Amino acid sequence: MKSKIYLTVFLLIGSLVISCSSDDDFNYQYDFEKSYRSWLHFKDLSADSYQYTVLGSSWIGFSWETKITVSNGEVVERHFKYVAPDDLSEIPEEEIEWIESGQEVGSHQNQAAEPLTMDEIYAKAKNDWLIKRKNAKTYFETGNNGLISTCGYVINGCMDDCFVGIKIKSIESL
Repeated sequence: MKSKIYLTVFLLIGSLVISCSSDDDFNYQYDFEKSYRSWLHFKDLSADSYQYTVLGSSWIGFSWETKITVSNGEVVERHFKYVAPDDLSEIPEEEIEWIESGQEVGSHQNQAAEPLTMDEIYAKAKNDWLIKRKNAKTYFETGNNGLISTCGYVINGCMDDCFVGIKIKSIESL
C-alpha cells in the first residue's frame, strides 16, 4: 500500500515538473491563453467569418496595410495598399494597391501580410513568435477587445525592420 502511495506522489510531482518546465519556453503564456479564449468566443459569435487589418512599415518611411477577409474559416480576399509616404512615385502603379480574391489569394509577393486565418495566427504566436529566446525581446498586446494586436519579437542588436511577428490594427466580424 505504501509503495502505491509513493508511486502516486512521485508521478504527480513528476507531471508537475514536466508541465511547468514547458512554461519556461513560452513568453506571455497567461496573456496568450486569455486572448485565445477571447478568440474562440469571437470566432463562435462571428461564425468564423471576419476581417482583420495588419499594419506594416519600414524604417525608410513606407507603411502599408493588408486587409484579410475570412469567410467560414477560409481566407477569401487579401487587400493591400501603401498608406505612406505621400509620394509613392518610386513604386510601380500596380503595386501601390491591389486586391486578390478566391484562388489568387497569396499570388502577390511583396510586403503584404500572409493570408492567414486567426487560428493560424494564434498557432504561429504560440509555436514561434512567443517562444523565449535569449537573444531577443518579445512583445504581446491584446488591444482588439482581448484579441492579438501585437505579437512577435526583435533580435537584440538589430537596427532596421527587425520585428518578426504581426501587428493587427483591427478585427471585425462580417
